[in-house]
Amino acid sequence: MKLATWNVNSLKVRLPQVLQWLQDNPVDVLCLQELKLDQDKFPQEEIEAAGYRAAWLGQKTYNGVAILVRSPLTLSDVVSGIPGYDDVQRRVITATVGGVRVMCAYFVNGEAVDSEKYPYKLAWLAALEGYVASEVAAHTDFALLGDYNIAPDDRDVYDPEAWQGKVLCSEPERAAFFRLIALGLSDSFRLFNQDDKQYSWWDYRAMMFRRNLGVRIDHILISDSLKARALACDIDKVPRKWERPSDHTPVVLTLAAE
Repeated sequence: MKLATWNVNSLKVRLPQVLQWLQDNPVDVLCLQELKLDQDKFPQEEIEAAGYRAAWLGQKTYNGVAILVRSPLTLSDVVSGIPGYDDVQRRVITATVGGVRVMCAYFVNGEAVDSEKYPYKLAWLAALEGYVASEVAAHTDFALLGDYNIAPDDRDVYDPEAWQGKVLCSEPERAAFFRLIALGLSDSFRLFNQDDKQYSWWDYRAMMFRRNLGVRIDHILISDSLKARALACDIDKVPRKWERPSDHTPVVLTLAAE
């Protein structure tokens, strides 16, 4: 079973790339972030023609998340948003797929530590932590995939000194990430790759991708039962080389069959 996450930075713009990537990489589950589409504008017909079913939570201009599953897999027990947390921003969708509880999340960016959006990020992280805790307690096989907008440690940024204390790398954000880990989850990428300079996002400006000056902010956290089945976790840089790419690239987890 293969699960992947990809912030596509507008599904309307990137739909041909998503379809091409799925053709080249027929993963079982693909979690998408930043759809930037209204709920009724989701390209359901095109996705289904590619052999996938979907559950999605759309929002015009900003945000939006979706879980795509390859037939004959199905989605059940779909939950939109964080239960009990009143949020106009559509950032989380959860479903059970093939016995695995899959949560797709587009974490708040926060803009800057002195921005009014930063306290919102910390409050949102606290709400998400409570939700994840309840889901981990209820589901042995659990995976949290998405754009976390958090680089967990200095290996995950191209210039740790320049990024020190800034949004994505501030101590409160990193502490929130490790509180998720403490719920019984593992960073699946770091189960296999301990190297630095492994990134999933690169700014469009200043040839940052070509120079490999990026950050690793797209993650797949998994429960212990899935950790025991994990065979590989890779960052696929190929789509970042395409014309008009997303500034993010997919992260793919491979699990052994039960």
